[in-house]
Amino acid sequence: DCMNYGWDDVLTNMNPYMWGQLGLAIALTFSVIGAAWGIWSTGATLLGGSVKAPRIRSKNLVSIIFCEASAIYGVIMAIYLINKIGTLKDKSYTYPADDSFNAHWYFAGYGIFWSGMTLGLANCASAIATGIAGSSVALADAQDGSLFSKVLVCEIFASALAIFALVTAFT
Repeated sequence: DCMNYGWDDVLTNMNPYMWGQLGLAIALTFSVIGAAWGIWSTGATLLGGSVKAPRIRSKNLVSIIFCEASAIYGVIMAIYLINKIGTLKDKSYTYPADDSFNAHWYFAGYGIFWSGMTLGLANCASAIATGIAGSSVALADAQDGSLFSKVLVCEIFASALAIFALVTAFT
């Protein structure tokens, strides 16, 4: 009786609250890691490019703001998910004394987990892509000032992935 017989036993015998908390942690962690990576790549290029053309320093800070938005989306989702986990206790479901959760508990735990996983990984990818695009914007702007608004459109598309992930994770 003390043995598990495979991964299905391991995954279904874990507390659903653990799955919800893990999803919350993944959403926040990967969003911040992606934002840090994007800011690092954009910031390094921005500092290097501003040696040749000092005028690009203030104009290209928008690239760093786009990367930081991914981290903010992760914080927003973490607040939303922690409130979802908190409302599970307020529903008509009672916490089982013997830890034998029913399907509603597992559905809620897995749903919150995958919501956080979706947002965290998509925000990480979006922030890194935004950082790479921001790096290109800074270099293009240093070469020719008229290219800034043209290349910035590509960076906006990279940043839009984070908004799509936020909307997907909320549904």
